Amino acid sequence: MPSDSGDLGSLREQLRDREAGKLYRQRLMLDSSQAKQVSLAGQEYLAFCSNDYLGLANHPALIAAVCEGALRYGVGAGASHLISGHSTAHHELEEALARFTGYPRALLFSTGYMANAGVVMALAGRHDAIFADKLNHASLNDAALVSRATFKRYPHLDLTTLERQLAASRAKRKLVISDAVFSMDGDIAPATNLLALCEKYGAWLMLDDAHGFGVLGAQGRGTLAHLGIKSPRIIYMATLGKAAGVFGAFVAAQPEVIETLIQHARSYIYTTASPPLLAHALMKSLDLVESEEWRRKKLIQLIVALKQALQPLRWKLMPSDTPIQPLIVGDNDKALQLSESLRERGILVPAIRPPTVPQGASRLRISLSSAHDMEDVARLGAVLRELDVAS
Repeated sequence: MPSDSGDLGSLREQLRDREAGKLYRQRLMLDSSQAKQVSLAGQEYLAFCSNDYLGLANHPALIAAVCEGALRYGVGAGASHLISGHSTAHHELEEALARFTGYPRALLFSTGYMANAGVVMALAGRHDAIFADKLNHASLNDAALVSRATFKRYPHLDLTTLERQLAASRAKRKLVISDAVFSMDGDIAPATNLLALCEKYGAWLMLDDAHGFGVLGAQGRGTLAHLGIKSPRIIYMATLGKAAGVFGAFVAAQPEVIETLIQHARSYIYTTASPPLLAHALMKSLDLVESEEWRRKKLIQLIVALKQALQPLRWKLMPSDTPIQPLIVGDNDKALQLSESLRERGILVPAIRPPTVPQGASRLRISLSSAHDMEDVARLGAVLRELDVAS
């Protein structure tokens, strides 16, 4: 019987190399619910590491809605959407999301990763071309690679290069894909200009608004509302486990696009539908996102306060007006040390390293939530200034 020790030895060597390069990842295990104050191994920490931008993940109204949904729909969906797993809760949420985003139709997916995979692989294939910002989320890149379409990447926000690529392409179908808010830099894509290029060269524009939905635009309607643009060429994806505080994702687009996804998106067709109780809870979440404008106003105030508090540091924040505030450290080792020093002082801020970010661009990714207070931001600023002086 052949031994697998050689294969295991190869894996061990890869893991050792990752650890030696200060790139080894480890999971935190919370004892508490998701909130600004979390518990790890019985110790309390002030957390700046969640995408719960509006502080809804532990909202009493959503907890009550989950309980109500469980009593009405049970726990599991039992089947895929195309068999018997599509409930009235899913249908009502899709209709509500379409109204909320201003699109004719919306389609629920279990995760943002699956939504991106579904759209890209359903709309682009062997004779097509995909054009992508180099800082796009991994899910968009993975989907483009699997699609078998020609895959062109352009430097971050470099629309001159993108136009040159679009003009040279003879592909049957062209699809431009981009984060709307970039998850590690926190900057906003120039979607108005991206749309103009797509209209000029006959391309679709797919925007991943995982980090803009609920946060940007009037009533939290997202980056498109923030920029004041709308077009049948745009395919809009957003997630429901960040600002919305629950779980899942959706795609909003023209009816023909949604029907194409129902027929051809493999990550939609071949998976069990998400629990309908979550869709039921998300109806309440949408109400809170739309009605509680104070949460977004507070976020803006916190962002301004954080920038002022960290201005004296040798490490500099990237230019971001979103709750994602990356503090560039550069060196992997130093970023890890800084994150650990914060943790020793009761503050959680993750160190983000390659391959998630480019080499030499390791950082602390500070995530703000409307659950935070000014005192929390002041505490983080004071500790970072102390560490800056001490290092």
